[in-house]
Amino acid sequence: MAIIDGFDKAFENKIRLGIMSVLAANGSADFATLKSLLELTDGNLASHTRHLEEAGYIRCEKSFIGRKPNTTYMITESGREAFAAHIAALERFLQGCRS
Repeated sequence: MAIIDGFDKAFENKIRLGIMSVLAANGSADFATLKSLLELTDGNLASHTRHLEEAGYIRCEKSFIGRKPNTTYMITESGREAFAAHIAALERFLQGCRS
């Protein structure tokens, strides 16, 4: 078993790791909040959220607040489980580096 077994390729990118961290901590966040917190462009954020949606790790809901469109992202149960497993693999990796 390799020391990096258990890492999820979907979370290798720091932007996706950031998105999942925000959603794991808060359950949900809207597009503007993620964009601001992670200091991303619209296109960059949209690309990475699409990837996570396709993996089934997050879902999005589109609505209107007044006349303004609002997109909210939520972590799915499988996303929460996959992210927790990835974090656990990182912790095992760090422990292995100390030996």
